[in-house]
Amino acid sequence: MNTKNLTTQILFSMLFGCILGIILNLYFMDYAFVKDFLVNNVFHVIGQIFIASLKMLVVPLVFISLVCGVAALGDINKLGRLGGKALLFYVSTTAIAITLAISLALLVAPGEGFNLSVTTAPDFIPQEAPSLAQTIINLVPDNPVKAMAEGQMLPLIFFSLLFGIAIVMAGKAGKRIEQQFNDYNAIMMELVSILMKIAPFGVFCLIAKTFSLQGYDVIMPLISYFLVVVGALLIHALVTYPLLLKTFTGLNVGIFLKKMRQVQIFAFSTSSSNATIPINIENTEKKLGVDNSVASFTIPLGATINMDGTAIMQGVATVFIANVYQIPLGIEQYLAVILTATLASIGTAGVPGVGLIMLAMVLNQVGLPVEGIALIIGVDRLLDMMRTAVNVTGDAAGTVIIAKSEGALNQERYNKILS
Repeated sequence: MNTKNLTTQILFSMLFGCILGIILNLYFMDYAFVKDFLVNNVFHVIGQIFIASLKMLVVPLVFISLVCGVAALGDINKLGRLGGKALLFYVSTTAIAITLAISLALLVAPGEGFNLSVTTAPDFIPQEAPSLAQTIINLVPDNPVKAMAEGQMLPLIFFSLLFGIAIVMAGKAGKRIEQQFNDYNAIMMELVSILMKIAPFGVFCLIAKTFSLQGYDVIMPLISYFLVVVGALLIHALVTYPLLLKTFTGLNVGIFLKKMRQVQIFAFSTSSSNATIPINIENTEKKLGVDNSVASFTIPLGATINMDGTAIMQGVATVFIANVYQIPLGIEQYLAVILTATLASIGTAGVPGVGLIMLAMVLNQVGLPVEGIALIIGVDRLLDMMRTAVNVTGDAAGTVIIAKSEGALNQERYNKILS
């Protein structure tokens, strides 16, 4: 498959979908045929089929890739070292992200002078976020098949790691099973390649539907909040990650950003870190030169616990809602926001809209009204797309850094210019 042509097709699909969606929103949404048939049926059905086909691969790919990765390590101590490095990187960048977001929001002060009457957003009823203790308990699945069926990522990762460790410890019998899993992994990569052929159509429909329903009206009253979140996301993606990559690896960051475009587009269109796992694993291995033993472990883990984009939204939203309700927050409250959001990112599913659940937890922590979420819910879909692209970029950056430190990075492949 010509990767460059595919990336170009997806970029044009996203652009055309955006333009068509805005045109439909401005001039044609009063027509029942456009709204009910074209947008809510044709675009919706094709877009959801595309997302479902991505999600279809997530559980088997994560299980197979992790088992292959752990078995390929052949060293339990190395696995512990990998896990420690990954956890340190992901938690640290999440803390940096929310600190950056709060600092930028305090500088710009979005929400000051906001008129509550301009919003017609529905009331937001938050779901209860699990406690840290419950998250730790939920790491161990009482039924691994159930965890797979329900797409519970942390229990699935835990079981996959144990299964891989058992293969290493089983000697010759384990070697035979390891070879089978390597064959399964090759088949899964072919499935990903097949899926890429329908990607431009799926991306077009997802973007066209989003912009048909959102338009400009929902953004204008919240323009300062929207722009601060977007600004913080861009700084984190284009400054923080490249600085870390350059500092710890010395690699060319331009090559990294260029080779991440296709993954970022997928993340943007699906708003789901989990759905992007297959594409991100393939990209880090085939284009960035990361060994499967690292990528198959750090990418799924990052999709589960690395929520830098979501943390940025929470930091800006906290300042915005505090300004709207004229509730002053001190340094202690902002430190509590940083700590709470960082911890809340661990164990939070990488699916669309989950950031609002985490935000409710953060607002409760500092005594801000949870109903303030209704003010920003209108633009959250667009921001969710952007912050997911940041999340998967962080997953890949951490994977490259960790692979370099483990001697598991093929620098010749990393530096190779794709034709």
